[in-house]
Amino acid sequence: MSDTVTRSANTGLAAAQHISPAMKARKRRRWDLTLAGIVIAAIFLIPYLVMVLGSLKPRSEILRIPPTYLPQDWSPDNYATMWHTPEAPLPFNMISTAVISVCATALVLVVAIPAAYYTARRRFPGKAAFLGLVLVTQMLQPTVLVTGLIREFFTLGINDTWLAMILVNAAFNLSFAVWIMHSFFASVPVEIEEAAQLDGLSRLRILTRISLPLVWPGIVTATIFAFVSCWNEFAASLVILTTPENQPLSVALTKFIGQYDTAWQYVFAISTVGVVPVVVLFALIEKRLVAGLTAGSVK
Repeated sequence: MSDTVTRSANTGLAAAQHISPAMKARKRRRWDLTLAGIVIAAIFLIPYLVMVLGSLKPRSEILRIPPTYLPQDWSPDNYATMWHTPEAPLPFNMISTAVISVCATALVLVVAIPAAYYTARRRFPGKAAFLGLVLVTQMLQPTVLVTGLIREFFTLGINDTWLAMILVNAAFNLSFAVWIMHSFFASVPVEIEEAAQLDGLSRLRILTRISLPLVWPGIVTATIFAFVSCWNEFAASLVILTTPENQPLSVALTKFIGQYDTAWQYVFAISTVGVVPVVVLFALIEKRLVAGLTAGSVK
């Protein structure tokens, strides 16, 4: 009996000694990856940390040499006073940015979803040329076409309006949305829709009930891309929107940057406020995006 116990103990010790190097290597690799992730995160987050801390400093402290990393004289009232500065009507600029971004993103999805679905499910003459033309439009920027856009908007009577910027932002984000969702619709097996047709569903109901839930990650990706692009758009807004109340935050921010003087405390504060909605959007939509990407990976 004692020989059996001794033999089992020796066998277990040998197995532990054999597995131990592999487990140590795995553990070391995990720590290495964690450390690398922390370093990469710090590289991307430090500029935002500097921006947030700068928004809590008075201007004299921001310009102090040598600079201080943490505020010596905390000034959270920068966030309150910036809304009442004479340089720009920031409350109206915030509303303008939100309205333009949300409406342009919604318009992109309304147009891109049926377009991507049709190109993925139908064969028609010139399909490859059409998709190539859609991709070519991504190479153009609003600044290149701004002269023609202004003439067109003057003709339509919508220059210096939210509608003009909604159309511009939607047009220049539509190509990416069509391409990304075309790929997702094409990856859905046709047999699923054919089975739904046999059950009596119309093409519209198949799109809304069957296909859209399966391409949710593509819709989320297109939504994030379009919204962030519209939120940060600057060049076209600077030229098309001339009324201060109609301009977005990206244009209003330039009012605090002068040739000889810059209100850095307000620049940092407005930039921080402008980043918050994008961060909130990612926080709200991240779980759905990961759930959609990993759906069906485990049976």
